Amino acid sequence: MINKRAVIQVSLVLACAVGIWFLRPQDVEGHYGFWSLLPAVLTIITCFLTRNVLLALLFGVFAGGLVTGQLNIIKAFLIPSLGSENYAQMLLVYLWALGSLLGLWNRNGGARYFAEKLAKRFVNSRTSAKVFTWCMGVLFHQGGTISTVLTGTTVKPISDKHGVAHEELAYVVDSTASPIATIIPFNVWPIYIAGLITIEPLSAVISNKEDAIKMFLYAIPFNFYAWIAVSMTLLFSLGRLPLFGTPMAKVIERVTTSGELDAAGSQPMVSSELTESNLPEGYTASVVDFLVPILVLLGFCIIPLATGGSPLVFEGFGAAVVAAFTTSIIRGMEVSTAFDAMVQGIKGVTIGAIVLGLAVTLAAVSSALGTADFVIQSTSGFLISWPYVLPSLLLFICMFVAFSIGSSWGTYAVMFPIALPLALVLSQDPTYLLLCFGAIMGGAVFGDQCSPISDTTILSSLACGSDLMDHVNTQLPLALIAAGLSAVVYLLISFIVLY
Repeated sequence: MINKRAVIQVSLVLACAVGIWFLRPQDVEGHYGFWSLLPAVLTIITCFLTRNVLLALLFGVFAGGLVTGQLNIIKAFLIPSLGSENYAQMLLVYLWALGSLLGLWNRNGGARYFAEKLAKRFVNSRTSAKVFTWCMGVLFHQGGTISTVLTGTTVKPISDKHGVAHEELAYVVDSTASPIATIIPFNVWPIYIAGLITIEPLSAVISNKEDAIKMFLYAIPFNFYAWIAVSMTLLFSLGRLPLFGTPMAKVIERVTTSGELDAAGSQPMVSSELTESNLPEGYTASVVDFLVPILVLLGFCIIPLATGGSPLVFEGFGAAVVAAFTTSIIRGMEVSTAFDAMVQGIKGVTIGAIVLGLAVTLAAVSSALGTADFVIQSTSGFLISWPYVLPSLLLFICMFVAFSIGSSWGTYAVMFPIALPLALVLSQDPTYLLLCFGAIMGGAVFGDQCSPISDTTILSSLACGSDLMDHVNTQLPLALIAAGLSAVVYLLISFIVLY
């Protein structure tokens, strides 16, 4: 029997594809105008309509091929992106190393044992479990991906035991990852941003990287989105945040009445290889199994910073896997059993590898289309007459760009070299410049935190065992409230500063 609905849907897709192909602009320089937004917008819409992230990402990449006139998207986008150093780092470190760690912890019981020990001392309810999660998010403040992995894997056994829904857990973990990394500067973020703003158009106020890092530090109090987002997450953990009928309110109603940690029909991103305990016979779990690799990882991140260098993130993940493997062997686990645990862990995060690969590809598509340049140029014309709206406007532009491409750092790379010189032209007031700086920081973090194609969003869902789109749908309204409040504060302070 023919599925008429499917035939209609396929026909509509083909018709749209043909229309895009014949209507696309020719001989483009810079960006493609409003066509630059098509892949990102199509991806986001498809994500929310179908809840199928892989399908949405493929649609977005294919749409980019249509707009640019490159139908062979495998050659034009997929191979360059999946063969890039960026994706190799994600695949080898954040996914294979993460999968190996999760697999070993699952097999040796280290994470569960550590969690149970902490639970006995500090956690005795849903509320205290969420507060503990918030504290771990603040503690592991090295950066978005690192924070989500460390926090999520540490607290999940505790939160599961005390009935915290996976959507709740993913929200707390995600909202204390990138936001906290921008307001606790003991990480690589200031160094990265300094490299972007030590440029000739800003030489009047930033003459070297030391000045740039100082500006980052001075702008921390003006990063209103990060402060509000982290504060709202704490209030949420304490049960003091009004939810006003948001999707998160329904989640809490579900888990408190039925005990179901996931919604019916959800597809959690962690497979059974990472959730079903399989402690070998004769092996006794210990806190050492968990703390040794964690301390190794943190050591590679923190010690270089203390000595004036940069965190060795990739080396740290590799060393943590070696430490976990070695510790398990020394404590009595068979070598073959430990290797099997690593393989099972890697299998458990395979879907994450595929999603991240397509997300990296879509980011390359957006770059080829000049998406960020188009957004900036389209909104900057009236600023000479209304300069006090720039910080709020930058917040929203960065939110949109980062949400579309799934990257805060990618957004920074485009926005800082353009937006800060523009702000300097509009006003020489240092507070005004810091307001614009903070708005860029916060807006990009919003997009990175909330986008379904962001690595931190994906890894939060992965580490917490949540359905990706359930996490996005429940977190987004709360993050939008934080962003709205931030925009109002920027507008008021900018008006006071300039007038």
